Amino acid sequence: MARLGRYFVADQPLHVIQRGNNKSRIFFTRDDATFFLGWLGDAAERYGLSIHGYVLMPNHLHLLASPQDAMSLPRTMQSVGRRYVRYLNQRIERSGTLWEGRYRATVVDTDAYFFRVARYVELNPVRAAISPDAGSYRWSSHRANAGGVADPLLTPHALYLSLGRDASERAGAYRGLFAESLGESVLTKIREATNRGWALGDEAFQERMSAAGGRRAKPLSKGRTRVQSAPSPREPSPDFLAG
Repeated sequence: MARLGRYFVADQPLHVIQRGNNKSRIFFTRDDATFFLGWLGDAAERYGLSIHGYVLMPNHLHLLASPQDAMSLPRTMQSVGRRYVRYLNQRIERSGTLWEGRYRATVVDTDAYFFRVARYVELNPVRAAISPDAGSYRWSSHRANAGGVADPLLTPHALYLSLGRDASERAGAYRGLFAESLGESVLTKIREATNRGWALGDEAFQERMSAAGGRRAKPLSKGRTRVQSAPSPREPSPDFLAG
């Protein structure tokens, strides 16, 4: 089953994945990750992309972000992608493709899945055995969302702001969400929706997104043969990203 084309729905957060070509490493040093985040922040501000969560892994990255208009995400990803590739090619004298084609993205039902996707994103290093817990990993939004550490890249979503009356209360409530496991069924649904371009939510939400986006936003009828999603790629050695 082919992946559906990307589409934009106003005021809906997106879960975004960008992978290295052939599962290869895209971050090699701390400076690489630092420069990337800085350039991502520049591009997101310029093109109107509000980033609520992120994680940089050795060979891919995730974002949870809300675009202001239809071009906010593509222009942000194009800008930071080109800038980072140019920098990396010069630094390590490489050439060729860095990214695995286009990024993948799906709209997220905020009521049911916003915090699930945030946890999915920030727990990537734990699932990959790079970090013992989300709070110990430097290259994600968790230290800001759950620990109150300042992060200029982030724009808090309204749902995050509703967690408490002040920053301390919100961070504490957010940490509490991580006490519950996501469960394999939720992990599978997030992965399949993002990889296939389906709207991440229940059937009613998918129908609304189909109407709003002008194209199918859910799987075909159950009578069709289901294609099993590919397993997540193994992470390369974490090196500098750990800790």
